[in-house]
Amino acid sequence: MNIYEIQSMGERIRGNHYVGRGIVIGKTRSGRAAATAYFIMGRSANSRNRVFTVKDGTLYTEPFDPGKVADPSLIIYAAQRRYQNKLIVTNGDQTDTIYEGLKNGVDFAASLATREFEPDRPNFTPRISGMITFGQGDFTYEMSILKSADAEGSACCRYHFSYPALKGLGHFIHTYLCDGDPIPTFQGEPERISVPDEIDAFTEDIWSNLDADNKISLYVCYTDLTTGAMETRLINKNCK
Repeated sequence: MNIYEIQSMGERIRGNHYVGRGIVIGKTRSGRAAATAYFIMGRSANSRNRVFTVKDGTLYTEPFDPGKVADPSLIIYAAQRRYQNKLIVTNGDQTDTIYEGLKNGVDFAASLATREFEPDRPNFTPRISGMITFGQGDFTYEMSILKSADAEGSACCRYHFSYPALKGLGHFIHTYLCDGDPIPTFQGEPERISVPDEIDAFTEDIWSNLDADNKISLYVCYTDLTTGAMETRLINKNCK
């Protein structure tokens, strides 16, 4: 077993019907940009009734048809937003928990210590989060998963990962291993993936390999480490 194996995103997700929601953070092959990607999938009508929108630089999930929203609490949130030299991306409203924590001098891990997995019994969907910290033409990044300790949801296990930015390398964390009932949660460390220089190639590799029936939306962002300029791609299966 090669613990340093790096696979493309397509290789990581191809043929897996349901990896849930996923976060990718890493550095492009040339080292010129920081890359993030966030995607959502859904099985229920409520979960599939979503689109991504960007307002004032913040990425939001919103209902595609507001009249069909059964429960907005776990599907409508700010998914990616900036605070000073930090870029936050998560699969829930803990984006705002981290953002408010940073404003009050509380770091990424300590902010997430106030949260736990989602209360969607019996799945107890993990909360996955990531944050880039930019500085001096480079960056570091952190990732986290908060997951149930048992089938009853009686306690929360908290896992925190911290990474240097290495050329061509990224890490991928997702909520579920695969489809199931209940759905098995992600296990182990974030997976090592390759990050190409071309944002369109990266976007296509992810979107084309997500399950066609269950994929909903994808947002990819490349931040130039010299200029700070952001290049983005957004795909919604539901188009307004």
